[in-house]
Amino acid sequence: MSTDWPFDPVTGEIYDQPQQTNVVEYSVSDLSFALKRTLEDTFGHVRIRAELGRVSRPASGHVYLDLKDEKAVLSGIIWKGVAARLKIQPEQGLEVIVTGKITTYPGQSKYQLIIDSMEPAGAGALMALLEERKKKLAGEGLFDEARKQPIPYLPQIIGVVTSPTGAVIRDILHRLNDRFARNVKVWPVRVQGESSAKEVAAAINGFNAMQEGRPDLIIVARGGGSLEDLWGFNEEVVVRAAADSQIPLISAVGHETDWTLIDYAADERAPTPTAAAERAVPVRRDLIATIADLGARNPRAMQRLLSERKTRTMAAARALPKPDDILALARQRHDSASSRLARALITNMQTHRSQFDRIAGRHTTGPLLQNITRQRQNVEQYSARSSRAVNRLISEKTHSLTLAAKLFNSLSYKSVLARGFAVIRDENGQMLVSKADARPGSRITMELQDGKLSATLDGKKRKASKPEVQGSLL
Repeated sequence: MSTDWPFDPVTGEIYDQPQQTNVVEYSVSDLSFALKRTLEDTFGHVRIRAELGRVSRPASGHVYLDLKDEKAVLSGIIWKGVAARLKIQPEQGLEVIVTGKITTYPGQSKYQLIIDSMEPAGAGALMALLEERKKKLAGEGLFDEARKQPIPYLPQIIGVVTSPTGAVIRDILHRLNDRFARNVKVWPVRVQGESSAKEVAAAINGFNAMQEGRPDLIIVARGGGSLEDLWGFNEEVVVRAAADSQIPLISAVGHETDWTLIDYAADERAPTPTAAAERAVPVRRDLIATIADLGARNPRAMQRLLSERKTRTMAAARALPKPDDILALARQRHDSASSRLARALITNMQTHRSQFDRIAGRHTTGPLLQNITRQRQNVEQYSARSSRAVNRLISEKTHSLTLAAKLFNSLSYKSVLARGFAVIRDENGQMLVSKADARPGSRITMELQDGKLSATLDGKKRKASKPEVQGSLL
């Protein structure tokens, strides 16, 4: 039993004492978990059509989202393992159909849907999402023609990204063998399902990362299917991998009428996988025939070219003057110049010989000998003057040195020693100039006029006496 409020809820009469009731008391936890069991038992499995609102992906890998319509909002959770298996990834604004069970979260007094599966609410929703994603990626420049690379004319190695068990790889290999057999490397992937997009993107990146045996061309191929079946090739991870590929890439996904976003990012789109193989290599027989035809045409073309050049050369030669006519005037001028040159040389030699004779007569040894004698006299005169100047300089320097020596001797302390004084130094060679500098018991040196004395200062104190010294003549 429990007590109720002390008034009648019908009449409003106030009681003097609290009234006893039959209402059961619950704790907050008991009530919360009772509601949780009731909701889970009543709505154990539900299917809901709604528009996705807020979508959050924390580091845990779980997905938290809002399911809404024009009147209400329902919180939803997709656990990490389920999110990895979804055919489509939740995005805000996408209309979906989800299945799951209703439960509560007692910590926040809220109810929510634990989602087990998610699918688009019809092709219209997928097409709307596809158009929105196409505009986004086109705005980033991933579909620009300037990014596209030319397809090699005859690749040595072709990398194929497709399922290894389907008819697609057999059609590609058969067509390549018919046209021009090449080395083919197959990267097996799932071309449908929740992991398809990640596997296809990893295959494209893997071919680009190869160091040895790197393909010259990549073909991404899949057979036809519904929009949902081909959805993996509309995922951003695949489109970005195709746009970033350094190896030229041909997309061949679906039939001729099937367009996916990888078709816009690829360097070239083929309507079918067989058409991709045809665009990858030329027909070997046609190439051999073309080369043979060019080889046969080449000698004929060369002969025709030589004949044409010969005809044009002969026509041009007829328009030219004869060599003798061109050289006749030059020859005549040469002969005339040759005769004049011989006479000019003889006259020039005679003129220079007479000039040489006149110059040679003027150049005798007399002036040269006179110049030599004059220069010798100048040298002897300069030598005598130099000797006198040197002797005078030496005499002046000797006199200056004598005066400096006398001044040095007069200022030297040794002259003071000759008058009976002495210079006293301590054991470090420092001069003692004061009684305070003398420490009893220390060694001293006394320099006199005729030598030095080493002594030790007496440490005893005597009245009216100087420190006694004991020492020997150095």
